[in-house]
Amino acid sequence: MVEPLQLLQELVSIPSVSGQEGVAAGYLVNRMADLGYRSYIDEAGNAVGVLEQPDSEGRITFEGVLMGHIDTVPGQIPVEIRDGCLYGRGTVDAKGPLAAFVLAAAQTNLAPGTRLIVAGAVEEEAATSKGAWFLVDHLPAQEGEQNSRSPDFCIIGEPSGGDAVTLGYKGRALFDYTWSQEMSHTAGPEQAAAEKAVTWWNEVRAYADSFNKNCRGVFDQLSPSLRFIKTHSNGMCDSVTAKVVVRIPPGVDLDTFEADIRRLAVDAQVCMYSQVPAYRSQRNTPLVRVFSNVLRQNGFLPRLKVKTGTSDMNVVGPRWGCPIVAYGPGDSRLDHTPNEHLEIEKYFQAITTLIQVLEQAQEVQHEFMPVFYH
Repeated sequence: MVEPLQLLQELVSIPSVSGQEGVAAGYLVNRMADLGYRSYIDEAGNAVGVLEQPDSEGRITFEGVLMGHIDTVPGQIPVEIRDGCLYGRGTVDAKGPLAAFVLAAAQTNLAPGTRLIVAGAVEEEAATSKGAWFLVDHLPAQEGEQNSRSPDFCIIGEPSGGDAVTLGYKGRALFDYTWSQEMSHTAGPEQAAAEKAVTWWNEVRAYADSFNKNCRGVFDQLSPSLRFIKTHSNGMCDSVTAKVVVRIPPGVDLDTFEADIRRLAVDAQVCMYSQVPAYRSQRNTPLVRVFSNVLRQNGFLPRLKVKTGTSDMNVVGPRWGCPIVAYGPGDSRLDHTPNEHLEIEKYFQAITTLIQVLEQAQEVQHEFMPVFYH
């Protein structure tokens, strides 16, 4: 027997900063095995669990993927229960949603021909999305099935709040700026290396401000953020490095955008990396309708939202092309904060909601767009 709160508390108690998820993945694989999953750690390091009920001919005709991420950002928060909340790094982002996935799928009555895959993906917080990129082409398969295929639906494990689902996320691009010059006297006319980096940053901000003039909301805007500026001098040469992250709305061509940002840097070196375009799924899909129905049945007024961050939805959404949303317990405003905590009641509530969603999705599976079985 796997007790829900114990599962989450123990998972949160295992540090799993991006790139160091192995112990937590091993723990989760063992707990999934206790719950009846066929579970394993794949080549990317993801914790993967499979539940399936083949039909009378041994076929799988309806498949869903529930993908959370098992890694966290750095920062130790004492794991404790206080005032009805579980505190700890990852409770909200995103071990709470992942644990809810594991428990809900295990309690779902599978109709003949159904497969559910639960994955705890690695390196989502590291901007590499290593786990999601691997799963795009390596879903668990029976003999004769292709690993590279699209499921019938996907739920991404991110905090949305108990009464909401997330339809989309902005894209992201990281820029590293580097400039070096011969050392000069501070009283001279030469602009300091640090000042040149600041000038470039101000140009990036002005570029975004111009782009955003006619944008209706934050989701449609360019949102640059200066992560750091560092200077160095060896007595002969002054140098400066800076890192900027830009959250990118739908419709922006990344190649053109990169060229514009490079041009603003004049002669300095600028490198763009970890770029991913924005992704927004449709509002009127069978998966959204099922979630909305379940939330209404449970007394909520469903909310459909988009977020200004980036998630593994940006990776798998455009490649699988299936109905997709993000859902999970927790307040996303607590992501990455020293006060990260999850209300225990809402965690249990999310498990119940997910069970109902998975069972109702099976009931209306004919409404889902056929992808690879038919």
